[in-house]
Amino acid sequence: MAERKVAVVMGSDSDLPTVQGAIDTLKEFGIATEVHVMSAHRTPKQACEFAAAARENGFAVIIAAAGKAAHLAGVLAAHTTLPVIGIPIKSSTLDGLDALLATVQMPGGIPVATVAIDGAQNAGLLAAQIIGVYDAEVAYKLGIHKLEMEKKVMEKDAKIQEMFK
Repeated sequence: MAERKVAVVMGSDSDLPTVQGAIDTLKEFGIATEVHVMSAHRTPKQACEFAAAARENGFAVIIAAAGKAAHLAGVLAAHTTLPVIGIPIKSSTLDGLDALLATVQMPGGIPVATVAIDGAQNAGLLAAQIIGVYDAEVAYKLGIHKLEMEKKVMEKDAKIQEMFK
C-alpha cells in the first residue's frame, strides 16, 4: 500500500494559525503529516528539491499555503507528479484575492487544486479524500465524518423547527 503521509508547506511561519486547520484535520483521520516553511521566492532551491523528492520520501499529497504573491503551490507542483493542494492565505492588502488568483490561475500542465481563501480544513479533507481512494481505513473515517456532519445539521434543524411551532 502507498504511504499515507502529507506534506504541509507554508510560505511563512505567520501562516501557521491558518494552516493548523489542515494539520488538525489530517491528524483526525490518522494521516501522518510533516510541516515545513519554504518560500517560492526566498528559498526556491529548497522548495524545488523538496517537491522533486516528495514521492521518494513517502508523501502522497502536498498542501501548500501562501499569501500575497502565492507562487508556492505552483512551484511545488512544477517539480512533482503528486497532487498539490493550494491554500491561498488572506493578507491585509487585498484580503487574499491576490493569493487566490496566484494559486488558482496555473498554466496548462501544472495543476493545483485550490481551496477557498484560508480554507485549510478543506485542504486537509481533500488530501484525506485523495488518500481514501486507495486507503480503506481513511475512506471509512471520511464516511463517518460525513455522517457526523449530517447529524449535527439535523439536530440544528430540529431545534429551529421547535422554535417556530
